[in-house]
Amino acid sequence: MKLFYREEGKENPKTIVIVHGLYGSSDNWLTVGKKLGKKHHVYLIDQRNHGRSPNADAHNYQDMTNDLANFFDEHQIDKATVIGHSMGGKTAMFFASEYPEKIDKLIVADIAPKDYFELQDKSQYYQHQYILESLKEVRKHQFETREEIRDFLELQLDNKGLVLFLLKNVYRNKETKKFDCRINVDVLYDHLDEVISGVNYRWLEDRMPILNYPVLFIKGEQSPYISKEDEEKIKEIYPEAQLTTIPNAGHWLHAEQPQLFMEALEQFI
Repeated sequence: MKLFYREEGKENPKTIVIVHGLYGSSDNWLTVGKKLGKKHHVYLIDQRNHGRSPNADAHNYQDMTNDLANFFDEHQIDKATVIGHSMGGKTAMFFASEYPEKIDKLIVADIAPKDYFELQDKSQYYQHQYILESLKEVRKHQFETREEIRDFLELQLDNKGLVLFLLKNVYRNKETKKFDCRINVDVLYDHLDEVISGVNYRWLEDRMPILNYPVLFIKGEQSPYISKEDEEKIKEIYPEAQLTTIPNAGHWLHAEQPQLFMEALEQFI
């Protein structure tokens, strides 16, 4: 699959590839990309079924890893620092484990190598399922304005910050004149269990310990995605990994605390 991408700092020698998370796109990382692009050659990709990259019937980490490997080949990237957030962090971890020779450094933002179904009733699965169901409703309704969509989603999800983030996916189709979503809502809904459970401790167990490249995990202080138990598992997989916590930040830490997040990136890189 030929992924859509944005590019910063073409003239710089060292390469960074940024991989967004679920519902995200390269557009959400432009500020980070532009800052890193002052010293590095930065690629910001749209993963399959997101942004302006092609849609597909399948959505799992093997496919996303293959997409990233093809991207490296297409752009003749021998080695890069890979930054992945959330779902993109899992893609980055799996890609790095499959192609360690292509990794300069690995940075994982607010996700653990964990099957999140293990949380049972607290699983992120149900939250994401409801988000996707709400976006399905947006596609069905004949909304006239983005403000109507915003009000509908705020009523459904009761989270203004999340709604503003999701609205970046909503656009008016020039052909149908109706509002639609850039993410492939139906396929993501059907493959949500794979997104939530994949790239866990068992996936990486036969490769442990992973010492081929430096690793940084960045956690949002207020985010539930990396627990103390997860930190112990991370250290089993990546014994030399660094772990940094961004204060007063949740899961979208790069948007909530951009300066502190950039400082963590630049110090490690």
